[in-house]
This record gives sequence, C-alpha cells and structure tokens, in this order.
Amino acid sequence: MSLRPYTYVTLSLRPESTPHVGVSFHTPDLKVRAGLLLSSPRPYLELYSTEANVHISTTGAGPITDTDLTNAREIFNAAARYLADCERLHAENLAEDADDTAA
Repeated sequence: MSLRPYTYVTLSLRPESTPHVGVSFHTPDLKVRAGLLLSSPRPYLELYSTEANVHISTTGAGPITDTDLTNAREIFNAAARYLADCERLHAENLAEDADDTAA
C-alpha cells in the first residue's frame, strides 16, 4: 500500500508541561532554504511546504554559541546521511526496475 504525499503537524499541550510540536514532511513539495537574517545577523535554516513551516536559528535568536555550532554540525551530518540513503535506495530501485524490464 502506498500513501499519498502529506505533511503532518501535531501540537500536544499538557498542564504544567512544555508544549510539543511535531512536523513530518512526506511530500515532493518540500522546500529547503538557508540564509542570513540581516536585521540581526544570524543564520537560519528553513524547511517548508504549503502546509507547514519549520524555521531553525541560533539559541535565543542571539549570538552564535558553541551549542549552535554543534547543532549545525549535527544537522549537516544528518542531511548527508539522508542524502546517502536516498541515493542508495534510488539506485537500488533503478536496478530492480531494470531487472524487471529485462525479465
């Protein structure tokens, strides 16, 4: 069974707890951009679709900290792993499709 593309957003609120927001993008309409906010120079990373928007920037929207650098490296490494997995699975799908048409 194949699901249609979607974006899933949840908000959980519990008394005396920190709210939790979850965003899952499963759509070809996902866009990603990064830049520098010039009004108070700080970098940002944004993932968005027509249904939801996730904006990531520095701690407290203030000066860049060691933790900000660590988080940026973790995002970079996770994105590299995601790319490698997508490329591998895409190549496997192409090979399977080629085998199916050759048979």
